[in-house]
Amino acid sequence: MATQCWGLPAALCDFPSLDNATLRTMRKNIDGGFRDIVRTWSEAIDAATAPLQIFLNTLEKAFTGAPWIVVLVVLMAVVWLASRNWRTVVGTAIAMCGIGYFGLWEDTMVTLAMVTVCTIVAVIIGLPVGILAARSDRVQAFVTPVLDVMQTLPSFVYLIPVVVIFGIGKVPGLIAVVIYAVPPMIRLTNLGIRLVDKEVIEAADAFGSSRRQKLWGVQLPLALPTIMTGVNQTIMMSLAMVVVASMVGVGGLGKNVLQAINNQFFTVGFLNGFALVAIAIIFDRTSQAFGKRLQKHREAGHD
Repeated sequence: MATQCWGLPAALCDFPSLDNATLRTMRKNIDGGFRDIVRTWSEAIDAATAPLQIFLNTLEKAFTGAPWIVVLVVLMAVVWLASRNWRTVVGTAIAMCGIGYFGLWEDTMVTLAMVTVCTIVAVIIGLPVGILAARSDRVQAFVTPVLDVMQTLPSFVYLIPVVVIFGIGKVPGLIAVVIYAVPPMIRLTNLGIRLVDKEVIEAADAFGSSRRQKLWGVQLPLALPTIMTGVNQTIMMSLAMVVVASMVGVGGLGKNVLQAINNQFFTVGFLNGFALVAIAIIFDRTSQAFGKRLQKHREAGHD
């Protein structure tokens, strides 16, 4: 006699599912096929990721090999040129000196190189995809659910195929960070272009502007504040992903935080977390100020 729950037969209480043997067979076939594909295309995968590896290693060596005073001066100069704000420059100097004082300079440079490369790659990928999504409803309909999956899927889940395909090392970590950080760039580029006033577009059409002229002369300049917000969010999400990426071989501050968690070292974790927060604030203030300056310059040019 069938058991009952809530007054219903057991068949209505226990959801029908595949038996364990079928599940094991399915997992075995999928995992085996995935590994066979990776083995077949391993040389092509290595060749495709070699430029990223070279770029990242070169930048990391430049940051870690240069004297700290040179790196600090260059960083302050970049912050000044982007923000034109002495408070931001002084804050950058204080934060970086504090990082060096606690012996975290080299790890911070490694993280800085990783975040810089990830941001550049995310912008290179995200800007054109965002433009395509803004110019085509079909592309947007395809891209939106993909971005939803990228943003909601736990980062630990997509680390699995990344590690299977690319192995353990800096490049897999970089790819994982880019996957996590690129959606804001695509979304905000798409949004910024779509929010451009239709009357301005109609005026450009009336003057006989081509699609390329409208894009570069009207839409992108007007969407620039929103696009810069996308760059800002990409940087922030790259920094947020550094700790998770350290699980697949990325060094720097994220590796130290992970070790502190494993060994329950509160002070080490706090200091490395402080360094990550300091870098995030520097990037945030600088990129926001740069976006505002570009917008003011554009408005002044039109006036």
